[in-house]
Amino acid sequence: MKAQLEKAIRLRKNGKYKKSNELLMKLIEANREDATLNYQCAWSFDLLGEEAKAVPFYERAISLGLPSADLEGALLGLGSTYRTLGQYEKSKEVFQRAVELYPENRAIRVFYSMTLYNLNEHGDAMETLLKCLIETTTDEEILNYKKAITFYADKLDQVWK
Repeated sequence: MKAQLEKAIRLRKNGKYKKSNELLMKLIEANREDATLNYQCAWSFDLLGEEAKAVPFYERAISLGLPSADLEGALLGLGSTYRTLGQYEKSKEVFQRAVELYPENRAIRVFYSMTLYNLNEHGDAMETLLKCLIETTTDEEILNYKKAITFYADKLDQVWK
């Protein structure tokens, strides 16, 4: 199975998403309780634009137990997939767990901010994005205003008179 899984991953890396998915689906038939294989199947459906089909594979992979690096990707994938399906509350729950487990992963926080936006939690969405921006930018023009941006990030609705 390991060689076949590696082949499926190579196919994916080479942009052959359909062939990769077909191979993964053959592998999963005999290995339904393999967390890594479930994660790879979910990922393959996402790449094909078949998010609804990805969900049960993400959920099974996470419930079976993944190594930390794979869990990090699976939580991001599941949270994002729920968001694209309009299941915003589920998305938020997944991203809250992901942020708690992987606070340094800014990609998770950026995707989380999209969910917050969809839930009309615009202030929290902007705060999350602004903090990610300030933590990662090398743009001197933005860095000149780091103190102000950081200060205002959670005060966007406040008015001073």
